[in-house]
Amino acid sequence: MTEETRRPEHEATATLHEDGQPREVAQKAFPKVLTILPLLQRPVFPGLTLPITFQGKDFLEAIRQVMENENGYVGLVFAHEEEGENGQVDYDYEEVGVIFQIYRVNQTGPDTVQVLGQAYARIIRQRVLLVQPTVRWEVAYHFDPEEKPDQELKAYMLAISADIKELLKLNPVLKEQVNLIMSQLDMERPGPTMDLISNLLSAEAEQLQELLETFDLKERARMLLKLLREELELSRLKQKIQKQIDEAVNKQQKEYFLREQLKAIKRELGMEKDEAETEIEKIRKKLEGKQLPEEAQKVVEEEMDKLRILNAQSPEFHVVRNYLDLIAELPWGITSEDNQDIRKAREILDRDHYGLEDVKERILEMLSIIVKRGTVSGTVICLVGPPGVGKTSVGKSIAEALGRKFFRFSVGGMVDEAEIKGHRRTYIGAMPGKLIQALKRVGTSNPVIMLDEIDKIGTSFRGDPASALLEVL
Repeated sequence: MTEETRRPEHEATATLHEDGQPREVAQKAFPKVLTILPLLQRPVFPGLTLPITFQGKDFLEAIRQVMENENGYVGLVFAHEEEGENGQVDYDYEEVGVIFQIYRVNQTGPDTVQVLGQAYARIIRQRVLLVQPTVRWEVAYHFDPEEKPDQELKAYMLAISADIKELLKLNPVLKEQVNLIMSQLDMERPGPTMDLISNLLSAEAEQLQELLETFDLKERARMLLKLLREELELSRLKQKIQKQIDEAVNKQQKEYFLREQLKAIKRELGMEKDEAETEIEKIRKKLEGKQLPEEAQKVVEEEMDKLRILNAQSPEFHVVRNYLDLIAELPWGITSEDNQDIRKAREILDRDHYGLEDVKERILEMLSIIVKRGTVSGTVICLVGPPGVGKTSVGKSIAEALGRKFFRFSVGGMVDEAEIKGHRRTYIGAMPGKLIQALKRVGTSNPVIMLDEIDKIGTSFRGDPASALLEVL
């Protein structure tokens, strides 16, 4: 809902010079008592026409009253919110604000209203007449002196003008507002000019309020110049940071485009293939000369077909590639040549161990059977004894006697069956089981593998490694 207001009766408060500057406002044109509305973000300076939004039924009613009875005159004062009694919000008002005439009211919601108007002059609180339901003050007005500025004040105004022009170069966003200010700069009227410039500053609200409360023009000019210099430094720093970011981004984009162009050129010349083909070629080279069973070969071909259609940036691509790498690194068809000389095996056992005749005889019997049958199908030797009697070294001697590679791992304290069977390959950091790791490490498919401390294997909520081990063995 939009409500048009009446213009003030006194001509001096509503008309402009031909050059667009507001006329000097006579003090008698304004009422001595004003309804006060709070500004929570930052104070407003005289001479500016702007929209302001207020929320709350009390504010809506107060605005309706001033539009009907007081020609739309209100006081705008910077305030801080405070928690009052019964959870209500109270406002701690500053002592200096501005008189503001509302020209137009637009209700944008049930309890929200936007007003358009102009700020005219500074007001100073003399006495608080009413607090509830609306705040009303008896006020005094401050008008800047009309005499011509002296040389010192003119020097300040020239410095302010130069900083405003510099700010325009650094911050193009403010171009329209700064151009408006520059068109209205009047060295003969420093007060209104400084107020127009003050409205552009993005300084802290408390600093702007202090500037509003500064009535001496020279002191105000000095303070405004200081705030402008801080604004300039902030704009320079912002521009420097933005430039660094742009340079970094542009460099990265340039490198990316150059790399892509280089890849495209190499592919056209046949010097480079895409990542999937490159990985498949590496895997095929690793598999050359290895005798994969038919079932394993089928799995490899299926996974390679899958790898070709996957995006190189996809997580699934890396999972499939790692799986194929593991298969390619296993010793398919690579075996150690067995030693069939029982006398040499006896020499190795006697060299490494003193005594233990019954153990040596049992091992030599097993080796004799292997030599006679020509195979080691399903043979498992269990070595039992207290710590330090040589169980692990006997296992090494057996491997040396057979002429095979030796791999030992301890299962003492193992509580996860994935250590035996391996993890699902979709997990991050998935690894094969210990037996597959043993084949990969020793590089042959017929090593002697010793499972040490098998009596200390554990059980937990994550599975039973002993049962998984029984299945593997």
